Amino acid sequence: MAYRRTPTVQARLDAQAGLIVQAATKVLSHGGYAAMSMAAVAAQAGVATGTVYKNFAGKADLMRAVFRDVVAREVAAVAAAGAHGTALERVTAAVETFAGRALKNPNLAYVLLAEPVDAIVDSERLHFRRAFAETFESAVADGVSRRELPPQDPRISAAALVGAIGEVLVGPLADAPHGQLVVPELVAFAMRALGVRDNSGAEGTRLRSGGSDADA
Repeated sequence: MAYRRTPTVQARLDAQAGLIVQAATKVLSHGGYAAMSMAAVAAQAGVATGTVYKNFAGKADLMRAVFRDVVAREVAAVAAAGAHGTALERVTAAVETFAGRALKNPNLAYVLLAEPVDAIVDSERLHFRRAFAETFESAVADGVSRRELPPQDPRISAAALVGAIGEVLVGPLADAPHGQLVVPELVAFAMRALGVRDNSGAEGTRLRSGGSDADA
């Protein structure tokens, strides 16, 4: 007869696995994927290396768990930010949240977006980008249907935006002397890419305040 874990035992094991994932996230935030080892994670979590292996088959398996944990939170934050308002407001909020949160932890953002990793983790990265793109796709589709945006394929536009934002966030611009301008410049780029015309110097102010040409 197979052993069946009690709810109490399962809860304890789940808590232990969660602690290890949190520790791995901290290691990644400081040293990136190259610095993450099962021993380093064990030391950060305050457990034996064998305990880490009892919960995760290896580095790639642990990294996949970290991706799913961190990405779930980031996707939820971006989706919540871009859930309401006009299409332009939704895209602006999504870009600001996506980029702003990434720039607060650039090392972890680099791991999630670009650092060379195992193939198994690359598949998670692809899912990560698609999940973010869904928020932009919804906003763009809504904007096209309401004629706030010119006709376009929302899926292609969303994928292009996520790719462009990710490229900027892991590139040299994020570390430039004027790095504080990265987020507003990304918002401006997103507007141009989606076909929003900048007809006056006050356009950016109207967009950020929730106004649009239709309100004039």
